[in-house]
Amino acid sequence: MAPRTHRTFDALVAEAEAASVDGWDFSWFEGRATEARPSWGYARSMGERMARATAALDIQTGGGEILAGVAELPKLTVATEGWPPNVAKATELLRPRGVAVVADEEEPPLPFADGTFDLVVSRHPVRTYWDEIARVLSPGGRYFSQQVGPSSVFEVVEYFLGPQSEQTRNSRHPDQARAAAEKAGLEIVDLRSERLRIEFFDIGAVVHFLRKVIWMVPGFTVEEYRPRLAELHREIEAEGPFVAHSTRFLIEARKPA
Repeated sequence: MAPRTHRTFDALVAEAEAASVDGWDFSWFEGRATEARPSWGYARSMGERMARATAALDIQTGGGEILAGVAELPKLTVATEGWPPNVAKATELLRPRGVAVVADEEEPPLPFADGTFDLVVSRHPVRTYWDEIARVLSPGGRYFSQQVGPSSVFEVVEYFLGPQSEQTRNSRHPDQARAAAEKAGLEIVDLRSERLRIEFFDIGAVVHFLRKVIWMVPGFTVEEYRPRLAELHREIEAEGPFVAHSTRFLIEARKPA
């Protein structure tokens, strides 16, 4: 357990509100929150596939942090991103590596010709357009992705929004991804999931999380949720970290040769 800060509610919230939420870098949470990582090691596994590819596409690259960490990139490597601050950050980070960053609205169609890539990757896509992935993959090409699973961090979601429907809780289920991939004509090579422990050590970490992962509590603002945040702050101070659980699944699919 991280040490208690004993800082005031207002100080913790103000610090979290002032922090930048650009990119997909979670280093701000160091000492403030922890999350267990999936056993498969997405970044390492993705890097291994990149080293064998000839043309690769990273969809919804965020700030480009994961792709920038790959040791050996294909000669043709392209990344897409829809949020302007992230496009700028990814371009700055990836251009020196020879990666073309394309500003894309993240709605079909992908701005690439049929069969362009032998590897398409994506970490935590908001939505997966399987038909488009199948279209831009070359025969024998593969899609490799780590995705958010059902009811992920719903302890936080339901603390602020109340109980969610079973339909909402079960959305993003890996079985749905399997069915959609197969409907698009892809063959499933690997599919596995894990449930992982998260601990928030102070209310600032919760605020920063909700500002950064904006789909958890849509339209979240400190002002609107201040009473509930203050209540959670008191609980953390009295009882220790607020515990939640993320769900992740890994899916790899192949386009028939």
